[in-house]
Amino acid sequence: MSVPFLKEAVEAGAPDQLLRFVRLHLGDGNEETGRREIDKSWVEAVKILLKYQPVNEELIRQVMQQDDSTLALLYFHLHFHLIRKSGEWIHDGSR
Repeated sequence: MSVPFLKEAVEAGAPDQLLRFVRLHLGDGNEETGRREIDKSWVEAVKILLKYQPVNEELIRQVMQQDDSTLALLYFHLHFHLIRKSGEWIHDGSR
């Protein structure tokens, strides 16, 4: 899938096509594997939050003042960080 395909999906209001691209990409061509990869980051984030450790809320407020492009890229970095933290990321050779 190409960037033009993704742009067309956005223009057509077709989030299902965008999500399919993400699942296929993260799952090395397998949507179900990609779905599990996405779920890992959410599970890892919840496990971390359940530890009730102090957080730097001021940092979060400052970061949230950034432009949308920076926040979107940060989202992807955090997502991949959390998948790696799960210890089961398919792209790191652990599986």
